[in-house]
Amino acid sequence: MTSNMDSDKEEFLREFGDDYGYPNAPKNIDEIRATEFKRLDHDGLVYLDHAGTTLYSETQMEAIFKGLTTSVFGNPHSQSDSSLATAEIIREARQQVLDFCNASARDYKCIFTSGATGALKLVGEAFPWSSQSTFMYTMENHNSVLGIREYALSKGATSFAIDIEEAAHDGGGCKSPVSSIKVLQRPTLRRNEATLLEEEPSGDAYNLFAFPSECNFSGSRFSLHLVNTVKDDTARVLEGSPYCKGRWMVLIDAAKGCATKPPDLSKYQADFVIISFYKIFGYPTGLGALIVRTEAAKLLKKSYFSGGTVAASIADIDFVKRREGIEEFFEDGTISFLSIASLHHGFKILNTLSMSAISRHTASLATYTRKILSTLRHGNGDHVCTLYGRHESEVLYDELGPIISFNLKRPDGSWFGYREVEKLASLSGIQLRTGCFCNPGACAKYLGLSHLDLLSNIKAGHVCWDDHDIVNGKPTGAVRVSFGYMSTFEDAKKLVNFIVSSFASWPTQAECVYLSRARSICFPDEGLKRSTPKYFLRAVTVYPIKSCAGFRVDSWPLSSTGLLHDREWLLKSLSGEILTQKKVPEMCLISTFIDLNLGILFVESPRCKVKLQIRLRTDFSTAGGDELDLYSQRSALKSLYEVRGYDNEVSIWFSNAVGRPCTLLRCSGSKNSFCPERGKTKGMCRDVETKLNFVNGAQLLLISEESVSDLNKRLRLIQHFKQIQVNNFMSVADVQEEGLEGPPIQVNPMRFRPNLVISGGAPYAEDEWRSLKIGNQNFVSLGGCNRCQMINLNPQEGEVRRSREPLATLASYRREKGTILFGILLRYDNSDEVGQDMDSWLQVGQEVHPKTD
Repeated sequence: MTSNMDSDKEEFLREFGDDYGYPNAPKNIDEIRATEFKRLDHDGLVYLDHAGTTLYSETQMEAIFKGLTTSVFGNPHSQSDSSLATAEIIREARQQVLDFCNASARDYKCIFTSGATGALKLVGEAFPWSSQSTFMYTMENHNSVLGIREYALSKGATSFAIDIEEAAHDGGGCKSPVSSIKVLQRPTLRRNEATLLEEEPSGDAYNLFAFPSECNFSGSRFSLHLVNTVKDDTARVLEGSPYCKGRWMVLIDAAKGCATKPPDLSKYQADFVIISFYKIFGYPTGLGALIVRTEAAKLLKKSYFSGGTVAASIADIDFVKRREGIEEFFEDGTISFLSIASLHHGFKILNTLSMSAISRHTASLATYTRKILSTLRHGNGDHVCTLYGRHESEVLYDELGPIISFNLKRPDGSWFGYREVEKLASLSGIQLRTGCFCNPGACAKYLGLSHLDLLSNIKAGHVCWDDHDIVNGKPTGAVRVSFGYMSTFEDAKKLVNFIVSSFASWPTQAECVYLSRARSICFPDEGLKRSTPKYFLRAVTVYPIKSCAGFRVDSWPLSSTGLLHDREWLLKSLSGEILTQKKVPEMCLISTFIDLNLGILFVESPRCKVKLQIRLRTDFSTAGGDELDLYSQRSALKSLYEVRGYDNEVSIWFSNAVGRPCTLLRCSGSKNSFCPERGKTKGMCRDVETKLNFVNGAQLLLISEESVSDLNKRLRLIQHFKQIQVNNFMSVADVQEEGLEGPPIQVNPMRFRPNLVISGGAPYAEDEWRSLKIGNQNFVSLGGCNRCQMINLNPQEGEVRRSREPLATLASYRREKGTILFGILLRYDNSDEVGQDMDSWLQVGQEVHPKTD
């Protein structure tokens, strides 16, 4: 029987078969993936962040390694044979870069830089700015382009962003690219206000216009006719503006665009073109190029000189003779000649496939995916996806590049946060990117964010790469997927399947609605009587060292910080980073135990032969304490800790245990400084007044055996529910291919690192508790615990194994506004007690009395 994937691919090939897969190349796309990118299939990854960086091939890296191990590369700033050979390789690489953009070596030069940002910085620093100059740029520009604005403004120049639209036309006839462009000027920026009133721009000033060949936010490709239009007809484009005077030069940021469609500089003679090689063929990183028009290079001003850029200098007098070659003049120090030597192998792959075939191949995948996402609807008829970057004008924009930027909506019209999408995609093995992609202008433009919105978001604490994906009901960024030359139809299909299964709602399928909205599945009662449930404390676990293994006890004392000595220690790297299982999974193999009678913390590790003993009452390495400032992004809680360290012997032991240099710190006091309003975001409230050790915002975590049992039943049935939820979009074969088939993972409560495990009642009944009493001790619920991928780490037979479960299954039914909740967080309420006595203990077997009001 033909699978759904096969039938979908057949339909895809009927429409895009002439463009997809490199039918005229030595290897088609399936052979390329099978031989050059085996690591993707081995790891089960769907890589869709080629706008961030594309991937290098195995043949490419083998050729590079062979070249490095069979050749001798000398420093090109020398006259030895090996140095001269290296200089020749660099010359050939320059020519390859120029050929890539169809640029004449007579008209253009290739200057190697540390990357695209280094190339842009060079232009900004060396451009001949004056108080008469203007820096104009499209709203759709990367931060690295916007940074040029600082150089312009510091020299008294004017700066402003623009939107480009198609001008209205009267009458018939063909529209030329020049006559069809209309510029909408954004607010004018200038720092030296006095000169603004005294002087008007003159015809002697040099001005710079910057735009991307392809927007890295939306994938929109600007028409390169902009180059000639701005250079030759600025007066008409900037009609009525005093900034149309002077000589206009044009910069194309082609860092993203070159990966699939490099600019043709024989037709569109830009003055500066920016290139980043890792975005084109994956390796090397840290290397870019500035293709500069020879005439424009002569206008650039450079103050600093270095080794390689001067013909001669005298140390004790003001004398320097600079080199005359444009490349040598601007390439400070010894360029990255080994990386430059590797460029040949990357270009060889592109030339074998051809850039036109790469462009068609990636366009076919992007067009197919956009088409599916644009038509995807919820059961109530509303669109699931809001896509960004579509343009009607064929004059101002070329076809869209292989980037798709979008946000997802719920059936009620509210937004899914992009971090939620990213987290779930990662669980499904899909690598994509979220946020604004360092392109704030395009982000604000496409999301419809005003200046007031942006300032409000910043005031609310939103910065790049954080978790504030929804502020005041609006998304602060987007989801971006992007295709590369090695992307396949299967990659695109898996993305579509993921969005359908995770975000599309189908109210006509009762089981699907129940799965996505219910807090538990109604499994058979299995003999349970329908009466007031009784709850009992089944296990108590203490975790002395943050992220290390804990130990179970039958009874344990409470303190003002929760369980006595719980998370009282942590490991910190020499660079100041707090070590946790997220970054050092092997920490879960470090076992701990505290003997209260002996007053000793025992620590063991499979990497250490000797068991470490730390006295609870001990002399620390320093007489005084230190301070440690921690911020919990998930709980919005900032804590200032007083800490003490240990001697070098302890540091060496733990360094061996985790495989990296670190130190052990012990908390001797803490102070919290922030708490969001309770109820504003469920599961995120924390009490500022609570004394905390090194925890993520709460003293204790409680898990229910019944909730874990329900999860395990879901793990056994997840394939069935997945098939129901995706309805007609995924077949049995799709489910098998997505890895939804196979032996289910069974978890025990300890996978969630709880302090308290209880039994009794229905699954997830603890969600509704506001407080509870265990024995004579009172606790306040702070809401649900937002789970992360740490629960997917499973220590087995002395090693830590990663999987996508149980978080992937929890995400299918325990997801609320971007959080995946399981278990509840507690604060020990000892407000009625004076000091601590022997009654302030928890005992396994004690009855638990919850309150829901």
